[in-house]
Amino acid sequence: MHAPKNLYDVFVDELKDLHNAEQQLIRALPRMAAAATHDELRACFREHLEQTEVHVLRLDHIARLLDLHLSGKRCPAMEGLITEGEEKLAASGDDSAKDASLIGAAQKIEHYEMAGYGTVRSYARLLGYPEIAAILQRTLDEEGATDKRLTYLAESINVEANV
Repeated sequence: MHAPKNLYDVFVDELKDLHNAEQQLIRALPRMAAAATHDELRACFREHLEQTEVHVLRLDHIARLLDLHLSGKRCPAMEGLITEGEEKLAASGDDSAKDASLIGAAQKIEHYEMAGYGTVRSYARLLGYPEIAAILQRTLDEEGATDKRLTYLAESINVEANV
């Protein structure tokens, strides 16, 4: 990022970061779904892939509203989270234990996304973009719902892994 001159510059940089993060996640989620052995977990990953595709479309819509281009920035944080998750994909061992580790990796990703969307939503409010803030809030709500679903799945999968 170039030296930001104001909050708007920070806002745009964060939008670019999220856009790349979501695109990386679109490539990772099919591998996570394929590695999951628990049917509900596999379905969760597949459904979140569909949601993530919508999240990118929303970010693209925001870019059009602001006359921006969001491409060109790499999100090293998401790259690291995905790399960590891929280590779990390659692991062998008990299926429930592997699913438990996939849930942990997925929740780290969700928490990163929730932090990012919460931040840009707040910036949008401060910058006087209520329509954009509402779009970002909708995505934030969906990320939170996915996190809650993963927690619900973990409550049974982690018990199975602990046997």
